[in-house]
Amino acid sequence: MTSSWERRAVIDLANIRENVKRVGELVAPAAIMGVIKADGYGHGAIAVGRAAVQAGATWLGCAHVTEALKVREAGIEVPMLAWLHTLDTPFAQAITANVDLAVSGWELDHVARAAQEAAQPARVHLKIDTGLGRNGSAPADWETLLGRASSYQDEGLMRVVGVFSHLAVADEPERPETDEQLEAFNQAVALAEDAGFDLEVRHIANTPAILSRPDSHYDLVRLGLGMYGMSPFAGEEPERYGLRPAMTLTSRIANVKKVPAGSGVGYGLRYHTSVETYLGLVPMGYADGIPRSALNAPVSINGKTYLVRGTIAMDQFVVDLGPDIDVEATLDSEVILFGQGGPSVTEWADAAGTINYEIATRISPRVPRRCVEGTWGESGE
Repeated sequence: MTSSWERRAVIDLANIRENVKRVGELVAPAAIMGVIKADGYGHGAIAVGRAAVQAGATWLGCAHVTEALKVREAGIEVPMLAWLHTLDTPFAQAITANVDLAVSGWELDHVARAAQEAAQPARVHLKIDTGLGRNGSAPADWETLLGRASSYQDEGLMRVVGVFSHLAVADEPERPETDEQLEAFNQAVALAEDAGFDLEVRHIANTPAILSRPDSHYDLVRLGLGMYGMSPFAGEEPERYGLRPAMTLTSRIANVKKVPAGSGVGYGLRYHTSVETYLGLVPMGYADGIPRSALNAPVSINGKTYLVRGTIAMDQFVVDLGPDIDVEATLDSEVILFGQGGPSVTEWADAAGTINYEIATRISPRVPRRCVEGTWGESGE
């Protein structure tokens, strides 16, 4: 045995930077918000945030204030927005840390009280629901929200600096609902400006809209999936858009053994060998974030593609290596689940019946992250 690791996710920060630069060329003069929620889509929020800013992103975005506060603690000071709140959200801490806050309705009074507590006005982005049906003010309530926010602004408790929304079907460019949402967004922005708000930013574009709807870019775009080098469009690889995948997930062959034809593999014995063959054991499973449902997902071992066979367990899965291998040379070989030199994350998503976003974000903390600069160049842990 010669390896010094059992499993790891290698994060290529150079690719993160190149993706941000590429999108910057597409959306100029609009600015970029690098979305680093969910620990940077599983890539590491702090490292990705720094790389995005170095490449020209002038904003960062998180779902939760608690995520944003960790970024501030790391010394990253660019404008940042947090948009998903509960009654327990630490609004005052966010205001003190200069984190902008999204407001859809109920949060407004809480943010105003927190601004009093912090003795500092809150920076607020008002959200309009243009058709996704999640957060955001209902259009019928929008003018009321604008009036309440204006009153708080007059009291010096907040400053409304943005209006935003979120698209529902931008990853299906042929659908008409995106046009309808953009029309609703334009109306909401016009009402906000008519109410006297001097807006710094108007934003609605996610990665699919960045790539397919230039009319959605406005002042600011929210770059999530594309920053990590993944495509939002079914059947289209990220390279078509000049994007480079940033995560490579790897492990090692922990055991190799010969079994006879007809041998069952894994819980439920959902796979049986058709001939005498060698089985390879990979020490990663659903506790590491590997989807249990990913039957027949591909992996790459020594430049060859093999398929996951049998049910993925909590800590391990099995590949059928075939009847003709060099056991000594195969034991401890690197197994590339997806990324540089192996299958794509989308192939794993297809095998699991889900989307590439989920595969990357679910990789668990048990899998060490290693950041590199360029293909396999070291930059530290």
